[in-house]
Amino acid sequence: MTVHSNVLDMIGNTPVVETTAFDTGPCRLFLKLENQNPGGSIKDRPALTMVEAAEKSGAIGPGGTLVEATAGNTGLGLALVARQKGYRLLLVIPDKMSQEKIFNLQAMGAEVLLTRSDVGKGHPEYYQDMAQRIAAETGNSVFVNQFGNEANPLAHETGTGPELWDQTGRDLDAVVCGVGSGGTITGLGRFFRKVNPALEMVLADPEGSVLADYVNTGEIGPLGSWLVEGIGEDFIPDVSDLSLVSRAYTVPDREAFLTARRLLRDEGILAGSSSGTLIAGALAYCRDQTGPKNVATFVCDSGNKYLSKMYNDYWMLDQGFLERERHGDLRDLIARSHADGAAVTVRPEDTLATALSRMKLYDVSQLPVLDGEDRAVGIIDESDILWAVHHEHESFQGGVASAMSANLETVERTAGVEALIPIFRRDLTAVVVDGDAFLGVVTRIDLLNRLRRGLRETS
Repeated sequence: MTVHSNVLDMIGNTPVVETTAFDTGPCRLFLKLENQNPGGSIKDRPALTMVEAAEKSGAIGPGGTLVEATAGNTGLGLALVARQKGYRLLLVIPDKMSQEKIFNLQAMGAEVLLTRSDVGKGHPEYYQDMAQRIAAETGNSVFVNQFGNEANPLAHETGTGPELWDQTGRDLDAVVCGVGSGGTITGLGRFFRKVNPALEMVLADPEGSVLADYVNTGEIGPLGSWLVEGIGEDFIPDVSDLSLVSRAYTVPDREAFLTARRLLRDEGILAGSSSGTLIAGALAYCRDQTGPKNVATFVCDSGNKYLSKMYNDYWMLDQGFLERERHGDLRDLIARSHADGAAVTVRPEDTLATALSRMKLYDVSQLPVLDGEDRAVGIIDESDILWAVHHEHESFQGGVASAMSANLETVERTAGVEALIPIFRRDLTAVVVDGDAFLGVVTRIDLLNRLRRGLRETS
């Protein structure tokens, strides 16, 4: 048994598995499981290499501060390295990052500064510009700058590439990568150009990113938006050498998320959102081939950082990435249907403590109160509980019936959307019914999600 003296010694030497559940055309598709690194992602590799390069150059001294702009996984890798080496770490992160990643970073001792994800390079709140400014104003600090740090691709040229080449028996025809900073595709491209110049480097890029158009046409196309985290850019990173890339595939968010979910269901691999993009791009490449090829791509990080997003059916439904039966009435607006057993409710005899705990568990602020199987008799919200406990001196063990509001705003399922507006203008929640039977609730955000999906479908 090998015993490591430090967790940093466990970075690299990740396993490779061949996928069998997908249609790969005439090709074989191999996945290198970078989620098996101790920090949970491929970014552990450049994080260690970049910090060691800063130490070697004297850019940072003992007790110094590392500052970086990151969409997540580089930050987690740096948090792992910084803690083991005794550095303070300050991360500037765009606000579209998943909550799990932020909690993970903070638990590892990193200081997190959230900034806007809707602004571009040159704006004072753009995450890279902000990180560079903070580093310049902080003594004994270094701006890690994964987007321009040559130690980033070096980690893959000297580590990831040789590992993958040996693990596939030195018989590999194509490697599919994404670009966040560009370190992976550049480092691998440099390595494989030396050992197998015929190997194709292929880019899988989120729809909305400018990089795929640049690879395929030589021009930067129109910038859009995307939800996949960690890859895709609105510019070409300095460290990225896209001349090493022979072709690129554009992958929509929906295809990326559904591919990752299928990978878990059929292959048992819990992968992150960027992995869905890479695997979807790799599958497209494989199916385009006319003869057998050995193709490799990466499970870049673990899906446990995305449980509240792409592995959450309700989030996927809100985004329009999952479909369910359409009824043509107000039932289509209900996020958590009572008929599906998904509605979060309480009974009149339940305690206020029970109601509060369900609100906290499911992150909702009000609960329908059901008497029997499906008859709504009231609704209780946070203010009702607060008033009962604080002003009425009620115990949390008091019953829901004593605090709930019995004046329900019920709407028949056959009513039009316009029937909801007066209810929402009074800051109330619409309870959708079919006669006396409770079907679910509709909130303002439910209606906004439907309107947004409708605009997306017609655009």
